[in-house]
Amino acid sequence: MNTETLQGRLDFLLEAERLKDVLRSGHTSRGRAESTAEHSWRLCLMAIVFDDALRGLDLSKVLQLCVIHDLGEAIHGDIPAIHQGAFPNKREQERTDLLHLTRSLDAPLRERIVSLWEEYEQAASPEARAVKALDKLETLLQHTQGANPPDFDYAFNLDYGRGYTDATPVFRCLRALIDEATRRRLRGEPPPGATET
Repeated sequence: MNTETLQGRLDFLLEAERLKDVLRSGHTSRGRAESTAEHSWRLCLMAIVFDDALRGLDLSKVLQLCVIHDLGEAIHGDIPAIHQGAFPNKREQERTDLLHLTRSLDAPLRERIVSLWEEYEQAASPEARAVKALDKLETLLQHTQGANPPDFDYAFNLDYGRGYTDATPVFRCLRALIDEATRRRLRGEPPPGATET
């Protein structure tokens, strides 16, 4: 690998760092808005934790899809699921942003990253469909755990992403557990693990 290729990859990593500052609508358990990078990290963790329940899937590919799936948000940020209906061109914008973000990479690596993102977006493989489901489940889990603003819309969560999370028995079971935690938040109960200070 030559110096130009190495520098191009470093330039990509430097710009991808912006994902750490892209904030989402959910909050952490301590009340800070979570970042997209933090969401992607726990999505990877979920994939590892439930790997033994994802029979026949390639964990390496699952993890790559987890890391890549929101990468384009580094440029123009996250659009919360509850507002995505107002942004019909979200997919095209994220693809354009991903192409911009990866412009300094050598062609084979750039094509690999864009191909993984397309595979995820189109749910084109069992791994991509599993990551779609885990992406929804991680989001819902964070919403049940977070110290969210008083007007947070928990009811939206009860239908969000169900097409993916109902696709397999293990995801349906996880969804049922998380939905129960969502209903507790709707009743005004504190998040799991919350302690009085």
